[in-house]
Amino acid sequence: MTAPSKGEIHPQKRRRVIAFVVLRALVTVTVLVALYYTLPIGEDWRLSAGVRAVVALVVFVAVASWQIRTVVRSRHPGIRAIGALALVVPLFLLFFASTYFFLSANGPGAFSQEELTRTDALYLSVTIFSTVGFGDISATSQSARLVVTSQMILDLLLLGIGINAFVHAARVGRERQSGTDEAASTSG
Repeated sequence: MTAPSKGEIHPQKRRRVIAFVVLRALVTVTVLVALYYTLPIGEDWRLSAGVRAVVALVVFVAVASWQIRTVVRSRHPGIRAIGALALVVPLFLLFFASTYFFLSANGPGAFSQEELTRTDALYLSVTIFSTVGFGDISATSQSARLVVTSQMILDLLLLGIGINAFVHAARVGRERQSGTDEAASTSG
């Protein structure tokens, strides 16, 4: 068995890093889903659906930006990018699910079903994201249609620009890592 070349990590260490990233992603998604099911989303917080959506979008952009920054600075940027996407995509879906749940709870007639459960709202968010669109739940009010349309557009942006941003961040992180490795080998 040959030793890894300069800049590569040992296969056993790589497996440990991947296992850690997968475990962290699973724990994070589990915590996010638990929060989604337990936080009082539908209750009156004196914020309209529009204000809530803007706040959620700002939080999402901040988290995604922070994740991109951590990818660039990571010792293992490719693996870290996968872990970051494993956080960002569920967070995105849960933001929309909570918006749909809120709209349903506070706006009768917003959807084809009388009132969405949290599971119905999450299901709707995932079917819109995956472009499956079974049609069993559909937006019927103008505000719900605007939110669904916003999700469709943001889905495309997340899939196109968002994933590209993480891939680019991983590439920059690898280049930065290579530069650090080269500087260390020339100074030593």
